[in-house]
Amino acid sequence: MTPKDLFMEKIVIKFGGSSLASAEQIQKAAAIIRRHTESCYVVASAPGKRFPEDSKVTDLLYQAYDEAADGKDFSTTLAKIRARFDDIVRELRLELSLSADYAEIENRLRRARERDFMASRGEYLNSKILAAYLGYPFVDPARAVVFRENGRLDAEKTDVRLRDALAGLTFAVIPGFYGARPDGTVQTFSRGGSDVTGSLVAKAVRAKVYENWTDVSGMKSADPRIVPNPRTIRVISFKELRELSYMGATVLHEDAVFPVREAGIPINVRNTNAPDEPGTIIVAESPADTADAPITGIAGRKGFATIYIEKNMMNQEIGFGRKCLSVLEDANVSFEHMPSGIDTLSIIINAAEFNAHRDEVLNGIESAVHPDSISYENDLALIAVVGHGMMRKKGISARIFTALANAKVNIRMLNQGSSELNIIIGIEEADFETAIRAIYTAFYPA
Repeated sequence: MTPKDLFMEKIVIKFGGSSLASAEQIQKAAAIIRRHTESCYVVASAPGKRFPEDSKVTDLLYQAYDEAADGKDFSTTLAKIRARFDDIVRELRLELSLSADYAEIENRLRRARERDFMASRGEYLNSKILAAYLGYPFVDPARAVVFRENGRLDAEKTDVRLRDALAGLTFAVIPGFYGARPDGTVQTFSRGGSDVTGSLVAKAVRAKVYENWTDVSGMKSADPRIVPNPRTIRVISFKELRELSYMGATVLHEDAVFPVREAGIPINVRNTNAPDEPGTIIVAESPADTADAPITGIAGRKGFATIYIEKNMMNQEIGFGRKCLSVLEDANVSFEHMPSGIDTLSIIINAAEFNAHRDEVLNGIESAVHPDSISYENDLALIAVVGHGMMRKKGISARIFTALANAKVNIRMLNQGSSELNIIIGIEEADFETAIRAIYTAFYPA
């Protein structure tokens, strides 16, 4: 590295599975990478689906592991994995042999005890191919992304190890999704964890931006499966993203935000198949309020249950809420929201969690606070309307309520944070899609 290189701006570019699913997609990714003049670190995912009926390589690796663990023949599945990578190598016209890697995978499968190692090989092999195609050094995260013995990420050690591993390298390719425990055992993140690797690398090298390339041109202001052609969100704050991600509206792994947020590094979500589109920029500070965009996005989830508790003079009973929540804690059940009145308390819970512990929770609350009545309902959906533009702007709630009333949607729960960043609305699951479309149209009429 020359003295000039030491002062070069750095950029981290992560490509998802769809962006690296084939030789053609890898060529697109390489063209994007080569457009940059900065010091560049590329984080790669395993090959995803090439077409709807195709298999993701990671799914095939899990399948091979399960077959081996059950004592079944895994040779057909392993042959499919080899064929995917061999096809990519051949179509890219690379002088690269993966025979030794295939032999190691087969050897490990015969032991059938290293599920995470097996799952990580998709990223490992695809990154070796991409590094060879670009002519970049290959950096194995097994020696740089550090997990503790309990399987949790050691962020501080990872930051140091990644910085050391990349020091002296102007360019590099790093597989996403995995690292290693102190004894060298491979440990993976949850699915989609390559996003987290990219974020960790960006923080370690103090990148000016973390580009996350996928198959969509940024985040949408509503689910396109519900709202036809919703607006693309051009700029969104980390806080807004967190609120929308809570409802599942994100193209990033939820843990990918924290390392770059802490370092003040923006994330740019881009489309590999439409590289000239600007995508969505995720920034620390909220964008300037605009008159035509009072809300940033709308998202929601089904599958919630509500516990209704009534007791006369509940508000004067010290510790009433704490006692109710202690019952949930003892049952290892988390709650989502807890709106209350003078004599009533509602607890919103994930329906699957609640139903698995229903009798324990209801009997526990009965014993803890002796309510006048207690009941529950399933089939609740939550919708979040999010945006810094809502702050101190009059008439936002009125527009939402009017839109839902006109669509004949009944509101069963309402919660607004003191930050005025979001409004959470509870409705019946049957009204979910209707409600999203109605709210979207109220703010973005056709």
